[in-house]
Amino acid sequence: MLRWFAPAVFAVALAAGACAEPPNKEMDQAQGALDAAKAAGAEQYASDEYRAAGDALKRSRDAVAQSDYRLALNHALDSRERAQNAARLTADGKAQVRAEADRTVLEVTGLIVQANARLETARKARVPRRLLAAPARDVATISEEVQNARAMLNAGKYLEARDLLQSLKSRMQKTMAAIERAASPPAARRRR
Repeated sequence: MLRWFAPAVFAVALAAGACAEPPNKEMDQAQGALDAAKAAGAEQYASDEYRAAGDALKRSRDAVAQSDYRLALNHALDSRERAQNAARLTADGKAQVRAEADRTVLEVTGLIVQANARLETARKARVPRRLLAAPARDVATISEEVQNARAMLNAGKYLEARDLLQSLKSRMQKTMAAIERAASPPAARRRR
Protein backbone atom coordinates (compact mmCIF):
# COMPACT_ATOMS: atom_id res chain seq x y z
CA MET A 1 0.00 0.00 0.00
CA LEU A 2 2.89 2.33 0.73
CA ARG A 3 4.19 1.69 -2.77
CA TRP A 4 1.46 3.64 -4.53
CA PHE A 5 0.76 5.99 -1.63
CA ALA A 6 4.13 7.77 -1.81
CA PRO A 7 3.87 8.60 -5.55
CA ALA A 8 0.26 9.73 -5.07
CA VAL A 9 1.27 12.08 -2.26
CA PHE A 10 4.12 13.37 -4.43
CA ALA A 11 1.72 14.02 -7.36
CA VAL A 12 -0.73 15.87 -5.11
CA ALA A 13 2.10 17.94 -3.64
CA LEU A 14 3.37 18.74 -7.14
CA ALA A 15 -0.09 19.81 -8.31
CA ALA A 16 -0.60 21.92 -5.21
CA GLY A 17 2.82 23.49 -5.70
CA ALA A 18 1.96 24.37 -9.27
CA CYS A 19 -0.90 26.48 -7.99
CA ALA A 20 1.10 28.02 -5.13
CA GLU A 21 2.35 30.83 -7.34
CA PRO A 22 0.59 33.20 -9.70
CA PRO A 23 0.40 31.87 -13.27
CA ASN A 24 2.56 34.73 -14.60
CA LYS A 25 3.76 32.79 -17.64
CA GLU A 26 0.22 31.93 -18.72
CA MET A 27 -0.99 35.46 -18.04
CA ASP A 28 1.88 36.86 -20.13
CA GLN A 29 0.99 34.45 -22.93
CA ALA A 30 -2.64 35.58 -22.74
CA GLN A 31 -1.57 39.24 -22.87
CA GLY A 32 0.66 38.47 -25.86
CA ALA A 33 -2.20 36.74 -27.65
CA LEU A 34 -4.47 39.71 -26.89
CA ASP A 35 -1.87 42.13 -28.25
CA ALA A 36 -1.48 40.04 -31.41
CA ALA A 37 -5.26 39.86 -31.89
CA LYS A 38 -5.54 43.63 -31.45
CA ALA A 39 -2.76 44.22 -33.98
CA ALA A 40 -4.62 41.98 -36.43
CA GLY A 41 -7.79 44.08 -36.03
CA ALA A 42 -9.81 41.87 -33.69
CA GLU A 43 -11.40 44.89 -32.01
CA GLN A 44 -13.24 45.57 -35.27
CA TYR A 45 -13.62 42.16 -36.87
CA ALA A 46 -14.07 39.86 -33.84
CA SER A 47 -15.06 42.31 -31.13
CA ASP A 48 -17.11 39.90 -28.99
CA GLU A 49 -14.39 37.25 -28.78
CA TYR A 50 -11.69 39.89 -28.27
CA ARG A 51 -13.67 41.51 -25.46
CA ALA A 52 -14.25 38.08 -23.85
CA ALA A 53 -10.49 37.41 -23.96
CA GLY A 54 -9.80 40.73 -22.26
CA ASP A 55 -12.45 40.04 -19.63
CA ALA A 56 -10.96 36.59 -18.91
CA LEU A 57 -7.51 38.11 -18.45
CA LYS A 58 -8.97 40.69 -16.06
CA ARG A 59 -10.64 37.89 -14.09
CA SER A 60 -7.28 36.12 -13.98
CA ARG A 61 -5.63 39.19 -12.51
CA ASP A 62 -8.46 39.57 -10.01
CA ALA A 63 -8.02 35.94 -8.96
CA VAL A 64 -4.29 36.53 -8.44
CA ALA A 65 -5.13 39.49 -6.23
CA GLN A 66 -7.28 37.13 -4.16
CA SER A 67 -4.50 34.49 -4.15
CA ASP A 68 -6.69 32.00 -6.02
CA TYR A 69 -3.97 30.89 -8.39
CA ARG A 70 -5.81 27.87 -9.74
CA LEU A 71 -8.72 30.09 -10.84
CA ALA A 72 -6.24 32.64 -12.17
CA LEU A 73 -4.62 29.91 -14.27
CA ASN A 74 -7.99 28.80 -15.66
CA HIS A 75 -8.89 32.36 -16.64
CA ALA A 76 -5.45 33.00 -18.15
CA LEU A 77 -5.73 29.87 -20.30
CA ASP A 78 -9.27 30.86 -21.30
CA SER A 79 -8.08 34.35 -22.20
CA ARG A 80 -5.25 33.04 -24.37
CA GLU A 81 -7.56 30.63 -26.19
CA ARG A 82 -10.17 33.32 -26.80
CA ALA A 83 -7.55 35.80 -28.02
CA GLN A 84 -6.17 33.24 -30.46
CA ASN A 85 -9.69 32.49 -31.63
CA ALA A 86 -10.32 36.24 -32.08
CA ALA A 87 -7.24 36.45 -34.29
CA ARG A 88 -8.53 33.57 -36.44
CA LEU A 89 -11.98 35.14 -36.66
CA THR A 90 -10.36 38.43 -37.64
CA ALA A 91 -8.64 36.85 -40.60
CA ASP A 92 -11.92 35.28 -41.72
CA GLY A 93 -13.84 38.52 -41.11
CA LYS A 94 -11.38 40.58 -43.11
CA ALA A 95 -11.59 38.19 -46.04
CA GLN A 96 -15.39 38.27 -45.93
CA VAL A 97 -15.60 42.07 -45.73
CA ARG A 98 -13.01 42.43 -48.50
CA ALA A 99 -14.99 40.07 -50.76
CA GLU A 100 -18.20 41.95 -50.00
CA ALA A 101 -16.52 45.28 -50.79
CA ASP A 102 -15.10 43.89 -54.05
CA ARG A 103 -18.59 42.75 -55.12
CA THR A 104 -20.02 46.16 -54.28
CA VAL A 105 -17.27 47.88 -56.32
CA LEU A 106 -18.36 45.81 -59.31
CA GLU A 107 -22.04 46.60 -58.71
CA VAL A 108 -21.45 50.34 -58.37
CA THR A 109 -19.13 50.38 -61.39
CA GLY A 110 -21.82 48.59 -63.40
CA LEU A 111 -24.41 51.14 -62.30
CA ILE A 112 -22.06 53.96 -63.31
CA VAL A 113 -21.65 52.43 -66.77
CA GLN A 114 -25.45 52.07 -67.10
CA ALA A 115 -26.00 55.63 -65.89
CA ASN A 116 -23.51 57.06 -68.38
CA ALA A 117 -25.14 55.09 -71.19
CA ARG A 118 -28.60 56.34 -70.18
CA LEU A 119 -27.33 59.91 -69.93
CA GLU A 120 -25.87 59.62 -73.43
CA THR A 121 -29.13 58.16 -74.75
CA ALA A 122 -31.07 60.99 -73.09
CA ARG A 123 -28.75 63.60 -74.64
CA LYS A 124 -29.21 62.06 -78.07
CA ALA A 125 -32.99 62.16 -77.49
CA ARG A 126 -32.56 65.89 -76.81
CA VAL A 127 -33.64 65.81 -73.20
CA PRO A 128 -33.03 69.32 -71.85
CA ARG A 129 -29.54 69.64 -70.33
CA ARG A 130 -30.92 71.27 -67.18
CA LEU A 131 -32.80 68.02 -66.39
CA LEU A 132 -29.65 65.91 -66.81
CA ALA A 133 -27.14 68.27 -65.14
CA ALA A 134 -27.66 67.15 -61.53
CA PRO A 135 -27.68 63.40 -62.27
CA ALA A 136 -24.58 63.80 -64.48
CA ARG A 137 -22.76 65.61 -61.63
CA ASP A 138 -23.82 62.87 -59.21
CA VAL A 139 -22.45 60.15 -61.50
CA ALA A 140 -19.13 61.98 -61.82
CA THR A 141 -18.88 62.50 -58.04
CA ILE A 142 -19.73 58.87 -57.30
CA SER A 143 -17.12 57.73 -59.85
CA GLU A 144 -14.45 59.70 -57.96
CA GLU A 145 -15.61 58.29 -54.63
CA VAL A 146 -15.36 54.74 -56.00
CA GLN A 147 -11.68 55.47 -56.64
CA ASN A 148 -11.35 56.59 -53.01
CA ALA A 149 -12.98 53.34 -51.88
CA ARG A 150 -10.55 51.35 -53.99
CA ALA A 151 -7.66 53.19 -52.35
CA MET A 152 -9.13 52.31 -48.93
CA LEU A 153 -9.30 48.65 -49.96
CA ASN A 154 -5.68 48.74 -51.07
CA ALA A 155 -4.75 50.29 -47.70
CA GLY A 156 -6.51 47.48 -45.83
CA LYS A 157 -9.36 49.68 -44.56
CA TYR A 158 -11.96 47.10 -45.50
CA LEU A 159 -14.78 48.13 -43.18
CA GLU A 160 -14.55 51.81 -44.13
CA ALA A 161 -14.41 50.93 -47.83
CA ARG A 162 -17.38 48.58 -47.54
CA ASP A 163 -19.48 51.19 -45.76
CA LEU A 164 -18.58 53.87 -48.31
CA LEU A 165 -19.36 51.54 -51.20
CA GLN A 166 -22.75 50.59 -49.77
CA SER A 167 -23.56 54.28 -49.47
CA LEU A 168 -22.40 54.88 -53.05
CA LYS A 169 -24.54 52.02 -54.31
CA SER A 170 -27.61 53.54 -52.68
CA ARG A 171 -26.79 56.97 -54.09
CA MET A 172 -26.19 55.48 -57.53
CA GLN A 173 -29.59 53.77 -57.48
CA LYS A 174 -31.25 57.10 -56.64
CA THR A 175 -29.28 58.78 -59.42
CA MET A 176 -30.43 56.14 -61.90
CA ALA A 177 -34.04 56.83 -60.90
CA ALA A 178 -33.44 60.57 -61.41
CA ILE A 179 -32.04 59.92 -64.90
CA GLU A 180 -35.09 57.79 -65.75
CA ARG A 181 -37.43 60.55 -64.57
CA ALA A 182 -35.53 63.17 -66.56
CA ALA A 183 -35.47 61.02 -69.70
CA SER A 184 -39.14 60.07 -69.57
CA PRO A 185 -41.47 61.84 -72.04
CA PRO A 186 -42.83 65.21 -70.82
CA ALA A 187 -46.40 63.86 -70.44
CA ALA A 188 -45.17 61.02 -68.24
CA ARG A 189 -43.15 63.50 -66.13
CA ARG A 190 -46.25 65.62 -65.49
CA ARG A 191 -48.27 62.60 -64.33
CA ARG A 192 -45.67 61.70 -61.65
